Amino acid sequence: MRPPLAVAGHTDDVLELAGGTLTPAERERAERFTRSGDRRDFVAAHLLVRHCAAELLGTRACMLTVVQRCEECGQAHGRPWLAEAPEVSISLAHTSGYVCAVAGYGRVGVDAEHVTGGPADENLVALALTPAEAKLVGDDNRGLIRQWVRKEALVKRGELTLGRLREADLSALPLVDGLTVPLEWEGRHFLEWTAGTVIASAVTDEPAKLHLLGG
Repeated sequence: MRPPLAVAGHTDDVLELAGGTLTPAERERAERFTRSGDRRDFVAAHLLVRHCAAELLGTRACMLTVVQRCEECGQAHGRPWLAEAPEVSISLAHTSGYVCAVAGYGRVGVDAEHVTGGPADENLVALALTPAEAKLVGDDNRGLIRQWVRKEALVKRGELTLGRLREADLSALPLVDGLTVPLEWEGRHFLEWTAGTVIASAVTDEPAKLHLLGG
């Protein structure tokens, strides 16, 4: 069984390199975006998750169908899955100009955010961090966003909700760039990377590999 795989890149690179076809439901959702940049990010992320899963499965992206269906309202959003390979978990994320995806057996989640300079947002600290995490982060906005993307990845794994972010204490994990090995926290494996102002994190059951598209 192949290890989990995370794939990421700038939106323009992904749109140029990643194959696949969106479903009618995905195309309808894409058309709802009023800003063309947001629409391109959405499309790129949904193509990339097919590319990621196809690389894991040894097939072609055009052979895979991404399905999303909310358990509460029945609409085409919520945690994605593959119609042709439901045993493989997938997750995707997009932030302005950058997208990422992860695929693997077991539960997976991924998130990415741009980080700005300046002090940490006190309201976000209060929403997301435990006292130990808040002490570790201090006034460092970069540290805050790193913890935020880790917890968003756990949300996408189905382990947390936005209202329960403080139930996971990640203060044992370092807040540094340039790590070359996955991090482990209570049996979960975090794979993290940066791209300019973007911080990204994928969480999987087993250590994941990372494939960066483009330059």
